[in-house]
Amino acid sequence: MLDLKVLTQAVGDLEEEEVMDLLNDFVATNPTEAEAQEAVAACQGGMALVGDLFEKGEYFVGDLIFAGELLTEAINVLKPVLGGDDSTVAGTIVIGTVHGDLHDIGKNIFKSMSEAAGFEVIDLGIDVAPEIFVEKAKECQPAIIGMSGVLTLAIDSMKETVDALKAAGIDAKIIIGGNPVTKESCEYVGADQFTTNAAEGVKICQGWV
Repeated sequence: MLDLKVLTQAVGDLEEEEVMDLLNDFVATNPTEAEAQEAVAACQGGMALVGDLFEKGEYFVGDLIFAGELLTEAINVLKPVLGGDDSTVAGTIVIGTVHGDLHDIGKNIFKSMSEAAGFEVIDLGIDVAPEIFVEKAKECQPAIIGMSGVLTLAIDSMKETVDALKAAGIDAKIIIGGNPVTKESCEYVGADQFTTNAAEGVKICQGWV
């Protein structure tokens, strides 16, 4: 029987080998889909620990990237028992780092965590022009559009992008994320929500769908 607390702690401690051993042994027992979902939740709990340690300054950006990769790896092990039918997709999120900004660490962590939460994520990459966001949103009708940026100039790019989306009649929920975003900049940009923490961002998105 999988000890969920041990799994959460192993993810939090970034013990890749232990996490994989636990999950491979678990999958070998032919668990139910509900049990597999519990294992995913335990992994996400580990990611929350990683986020806390990062905020306290005990983990660094490299650890966050590794944790995101570890989570993706863990989900891949569990995928066969999670039942991958379309009905389990929580919703579609289109994400990208806005025009003029080339940072993608936070975006990639958010992507891994959103996928782990059951979202289908369409990642447009970095330095994404407003018209690309509009084009993709028209094409796949996402429930949520996420914009990321680390530089202060990203705020203006986010505003341009939101204005373009609204002008095109796109009515998806919009979340912005990254170091420079605040409640004030969220209002200025015209987004629905903002976050500086990937785990919190996923929770906000789950609340919307």
